[in-house]
Amino acid sequence: MKFFSCLRHKINFNHRIRNVRSKCTRAAVLKIPNEPLVIEDFKIADKLKEGQLRIAVKYCAVNMSDALICSGSSEMKPNLPIVPGFEIVGEVIESKAMNSCDEEEDITVGDRVLVLNKEIMGGFAEECIVHEKDVFGIPSELSYESAVSIGDSYATALIGLARRANLKKDQTVLVTAAAGGLGLAAVDIAANMCKAKVIGACRLEKNTFIVRDKGAFISFEIKNPESLCKRVLKETEGKGVDVVFDAVGGEIFPSALDCVGHEGKVVVAGFNSLQLPQLNINELLRRPSFSLIGVSLNNYRTHSINIYRQSVKDVLTMCKMGMISPNVSETLKLEQVNEALEHFSTDKSSGKIILKVAD
Repeated sequence: MKFFSCLRHKINFNHRIRNVRSKCTRAAVLKIPNEPLVIEDFKIADKLKEGQLRIAVKYCAVNMSDALICSGSSEMKPNLPIVPGFEIVGEVIESKAMNSCDEEEDITVGDRVLVLNKEIMGGFAEECIVHEKDVFGIPSELSYESAVSIGDSYATALIGLARRANLKKDQTVLVTAAAGGLGLAAVDIAANMCKAKVIGACRLEKNTFIVRDKGAFISFEIKNPESLCKRVLKETEGKGVDVVFDAVGGEIFPSALDCVGHEGKVVVAGFNSLQLPQLNINELLRRPSFSLIGVSLNNYRTHSINIYRQSVKDVLTMCKMGMISPNVSETLKLEQVNEALEHFSTDKSSGKIILKVAD
């Protein structure tokens, strides 16, 4: 299986639970970095701790962070073997939840839930253990497929654009890597929730129509970094955009900065190029005055749990109301997990890739 070059991506891991009774669940297991995952029975804790729930997994999204873990490219190295996968939907089959996170949301056995299980992972399996602060009830109007595709990327885009950049109606926003999972979420939030004018920049021309369908008024292929700035300045009559939502990083990042107008805002939310953006102080000072904002949903989980939880609930509600709609590019079986992971080193798909674990 082909993976890609190293990218520093910090993820907290909850190492395998020791000294407790265990049971087995069918799972896709990572045993050796940069080697295919193996489908086999995997031991998980038999007894829950306070605040934990056991989930019968229906679907699990496959994200860039999963691919980085499997390739051995993450900064933090987990103890192996592990089961990757953090963006999960399923049914609660056992609970020791204290219901301390939300007074108005009482999650119980039998409930349909979305889980963002970045601390424990384990989503590429028929069962997994999760913490209650990462569990969200799924509205009855939403399918499992919609819910699993919306939590992480859409909540990140919502915080970045609405909360941090304060994007307003009729302002102009540039979204890089606009056809990726995070990029499409940003286009959807900006165009359909914020009512802003969206310019979507894509790696490939074939993906531009998906971005326009999501709400962008202009979408184009980035032929090279210099062409990005020229096209954006042309479309904005030389003024630049009010907000840049950058999900690429790497060599595109300096060119994206050249697209922001005076007193604009640049939101750094992802590194789809697999390269960390490089910038020195002189380059910052030669540009128009602007704000540089970093956004990580996982950091909000650590430092502002209420904002983290409200953001995820908000995107679920907006999806229920038809304001936004995630794009699922491909649904594969658990046995096809290695094929799903390979998509991140190719241009086979846009939007979200999900694994169907159980009916």
